[in-house]
Amino acid sequence: MLLPSPQQLRYLVALADHGHFGRAAAACAVTQSTLSAGLIALERQLAAGLLERGTAVKRPVFTPLGLELVARARTALAALEAVAETAAAARDPLSGPLRLGVIPTIGPFLLPRLMPALRQAYPRLRLWLREDLTDRLVAGLENGRLDLLLLALPAAGTMETLPLAQDPFHVALPRDHHLASRDSVPISALAGERLMLLEDGHCLRAHAEAACGLPRGIASNSDEGFAATSLHTLVQMVAGNLGITLLPQLALTGGILGDSPVITRPLEGSNSPGRILALAWRPRSPRAAEFAGLAPAVAAALNEGVGHG
Repeated sequence: MLLPSPQQLRYLVALADHGHFGRAAAACAVTQSTLSAGLIALERQLAAGLLERGTAVKRPVFTPLGLELVARARTALAALEAVAETAAAARDPLSGPLRLGVIPTIGPFLLPRLMPALRQAYPRLRLWLREDLTDRLVAGLENGRLDLLLLALPAAGTMETLPLAQDPFHVALPRDHHLASRDSVPISALAGERLMLLEDGHCLRAHAEAACGLPRGIASNSDEGFAATSLHTLVQMVAGNLGITLLPQLALTGGILGDSPVITRPLEGSNSPGRILALAWRPRSPRAAEFAGLAPAVAAALNEGVGHG
């Protein structure tokens, strides 16, 4: 039996990912005719149809078998990449490209400290960054587009995690708010307040609700005509006396308040309400030891951001 080549499998996966022959060919750095010919050759080798032919739909439509083989091709390509990664890691650890995914409630406040430290400690490491929501980063990790994630736990997905730091929540208030006179704010005092959180899809929203024991969707902006997609927007909403919010210590140390007329108070709770910041990678990754080796540098930068107010 003539086995598919890695290149043919890459063509198949690229077409599934991009849903367009031209874009898939560009992603594989070949012409569209080369990609099409490679897929036709793969169908002939397997004596099976992977794409529906003769349809009026312009985008490629996979047969049920084609969809199954896309999933198997991803697994096969990941296994081949692991072979090369294992050899590279043994030959020269913490060097070469590393694709790191970071959630937006960590990246802007940590990377200015972390990146110079990593460049100094690992000069041969080439770090490629992607900032996105947790679900999309986890999907990128699982399908091999990303190597390592820096996120907040808990997070759903098939991955190994290494907790690095606790990031406590603080209450952000207008200066004339009745809670501003307190040294700290108990969770019970949030009842009845106009609490604004990030829109659904941001893990910080779920973490804040869970840490404070709040029912899901309790935030006042969950059914209003506005939604915040960033912590900076939430700060501006608080400054405009639209309500109060919860901010992680990492963002405060990162300077998110700037010169805004917003003050913060620590949030009290029996379990020190906050989120856990962690690294995550694919189970049984051949680079697991490398990623664990990066942990002290990442933890040092994180602790610099969450270890003081």
